[in-house]
Amino acid sequence: MIYVFLADGFEEIEALTPVDMLRRCEQEVITVGVGRNAIRGSHGIVVGTDITDEELVLGDDTEMIILPGGMPGTLNLEANPNVQKAIDFCIENNRYVAAICAAPSILGHKGLLKGKKATCYTGFESQLEGAEISSDSVCADGNIITSRGAGTAMDFALKLAEVLTSAERSKMLKDSVIYKA
Repeated sequence: MIYVFLADGFEEIEALTPVDMLRRCEQEVITVGVGRNAIRGSHGIVVGTDITDEELVLGDDTEMIILPGGMPGTLNLEANPNVQKAIDFCIENNRYVAAICAAPSILGHKGLLKGKKATCYTGFESQLEGAEISSDSVCADGNIITSRGAGTAMDFALKLAEVLTSAERSKMLKDSVIYKA
C-alpha cells in the first residue's frame, strides 16, 4: 500500500503524477486528505481523497508514503501529527518515504537526512539538515527518495515505480506515456 498525503496548498502535479503513474503500474495507491476528504491544491484544484488522515491505519502492507510539496501544503503536512506518525512508522519499519519540492524539508527537520544524498526545491537546501545536497532531479538513498519540484514530478514518479516494481516496469511505463527526458 502506498499512501499519498494531501494537505491544503499541496502542489497538484507533484501529488497526482505519482498517483497516476503508480496506478498504471498496478500499485495500490491511497490518497490521504489531511483533515478532510476534499483538499484544495496550491493552484485551486480541489481533489477528493480516498481517506482522511484520521482513517489511516499503517501496517505490514505499507510500502511507501509520499509527501508532495507546495506551499502552504508542506507546512500543513509537517504540522499534522498523523503525517509525523506515518513518517516515523516508515523509518522504524524500513519502508520508503518519498518527498518532493519543499517536502524534503520535513525530513530534514526530523534529522532523517543526515549523511544521505537528497535534493529539494531551490532555496530549501538549508532545511535538509545534515544531507549531502544534490542538484539531481531525483535522489534515492536507502529508503528515502527526494525530488526537486513540479518539473521533476515525472522523473520522481518513474523512480518510485522503479523501486516499487522494477527498472524494466518503470521503463515500460515511461515508454507507454511517451515521456522523453
